Amino acid sequence: MSAAESPHGFKQDLDDTDLTKIGRDLHFHPTKNPSPRVLSPAQIEQFNRDGYIAGVEVFDAAGVARNRAFFERARVAEAAAGKDAKVVLLLHLRYGAAWDVMNHPKIVQAVKDLLGENVVGWGAAFFHKPAHDEATVAWHQDASYWPLTPSKVVTVWLAIDDVDAENAAMQFIAGSHHFGHLTYRSSRPDEKNVLNQTIDNPAQHGRLVDDCLKAGQISLHSDLLLHGSGPNRSDRRRCGLTLRYAAAEVTTYHGWNNKGVWVSGRDERGHWANLPRPAID
Repeated sequence: MSAAESPHGFKQDLDDTDLTKIGRDLHFHPTKNPSPRVLSPAQIEQFNRDGYIAGVEVFDAAGVARNRAFFERARVAEAAAGKDAKVVLLLHLRYGAAWDVMNHPKIVQAVKDLLGENVVGWGAAFFHKPAHDEATVAWHQDASYWPLTPSKVVTVWLAIDDVDAENAAMQFIAGSHHFGHLTYRSSRPDEKNVLNQTIDNPAQHGRLVDDCLKAGQISLHSDLLLHGSGPNRSDRRRCGLTLRYAAAEVTTYHGWNNKGVWVSGRDERGHWANLPRPAID
């Protein structure tokens, strides 16, 4: 993997050496919010207990159509540039449409219900599994890959298509975020893993749950939650847009603060960038 600096001044690909030098706080920090505005108290309790919330309604039929049209534009552009269109990263730095979804009021408020008033968005990516695609996303924790501390980071997974067990919905190991940073191994080529890490025997850490969503719905999960997805052997495409958010107090390394878009509140430290909306939709 390349260690080149991006045009925005952050190191694009990190290895274990880059990450082990950072004294990261990788344990779960429960949400304390007696008066959430979008989520319910029961959902806050579920997030603390299980590490995820699913089925939050965000986009209507028109919004779903806009999101799908954006995905098609991005997919065609990536393919034309000779890139793999199955995983399209850093969308909020390149596409105004991604920046807009990252700043969607209901999504931002749901994240604020979990992380507090001061929140930055720092990642947006399409994860696309075409029909009859044998690729997998092995069991992993997002926090393993990120030079961020403390672990106050939430991933939003927006369903571009209807997603269920048949077309390889993401799967969670409920409660696994309570075990901190888990031991992983390098993936083998025969595993057809989109990622380079694998955590074995996930069932020892909790209960397996399918993240089934209708197009336009979101799930939210902790960066310490163990999750993955199998091959899509159905006749239907499965596509989702992931959005990454961090509490203001999170510190980054290797220039990752330069990915920031402030979606709520203030950055009193001046640590995170606040990137403008890209002109290209």
